[in-house]
Amino acid sequence: MLLKDKVALITAGASGMGRAGAERFAAEGAHVIVVDFNEANAAETVDGITAAGGSAAAEICDVRDLGALKALAGKVEREHGALHVLYNNVGIPGAAGLELTQDEWDFGIEVNARASFFLSGYLTSALKAANGASVIFTSSTSGLIGSPFSPMYSFTKGGIIALVRSMALAWAADGIRVNAIAPGSVETPGLPAFFRTDDPEEIAARKKAFFATIPMGRASQPEEIAGVALFLASDLSSYVTGVTIPVDGGITAK
Repeated sequence: MLLKDKVALITAGASGMGRAGAERFAAEGAHVIVVDFNEANAAETVDGITAAGGSAAAEICDVRDLGALKALAGKVEREHGALHVLYNNVGIPGAAGLELTQDEWDFGIEVNARASFFLSGYLTSALKAANGASVIFTSSTSGLIGSPFSPMYSFTKGGIIALVRSMALAWAADGIRVNAIAPGSVETPGLPAFFRTDDPEEIAARKKAFFATIPMGRASQPEEIAGVALFLASDLSSYVTGVTIPVDGGITAK
């Protein structure tokens, strides 16, 4: 098992890519802390992991609340001493266009950037105690090549890539590796939000048109992202730090 006896924390771990990562990490022997705002989904994810013979616990948290994040970090350190894997997966599409309200701007920044920055900082001692921790961020291809429809989303996801480089340098001497995954389109419950319409037929049409631009001709599945996350979380990537890996079916190769 690649993560036997290790402790992993995943934000937005109760659905989509986060849930797939939680299930994969647990199957590889990790105790997984599933952090999410949705209590029912978090409980369902934990129940599924334990039913499959894995180990997991749910922590309900609004990542915009820095006090709650600090308390979460303190609880992790008290209960486990060390944190081997921190998967900063939380993120939202956010508001589209350039004419955003201040509240829309703040909401996107707080969820997509601020939460992961501060949670990583609060967990510094626990990560150092792991003697070889891995920190993983979820960025996006929109952070690499830009999005004409969601400039704020691109701004936050591009910022994650720069943050990863800086944190990797800052923590290298402590044996903490820091990397990011940049997914393209992923078949998750949150995917329709990127198409900016509530009409099911319009969503289907826009998905078809967009997928046709992907060299591999389809969106990825959450489990495919989880496989890359497992690589970064495990010792298979013991000499990999400061990089962002696109998992996009070839979009950024163009």
